[in-house]
Amino acid sequence: MSDFNYGTGRRKNSVSRTRMYAGSGQILVNDRPFEDYFPRKALHIMVQQP
Repeated sequence: MSDFNYGTGRRKNSVSRTRMYAGSGQILVNDRPFEDYFPRKALHIMVQQP
């Protein structure tokens, strides 16, 4: 099993959980490139910020 860092975000009744693994720097959301979920260039920049 790989080591990973995790985080949880909550708002109202929603919960978001993330896991970050050491790797090549590729960002995937549900095993798909993040560009599929965030189509605008401004959102790409926001996603890539620390």
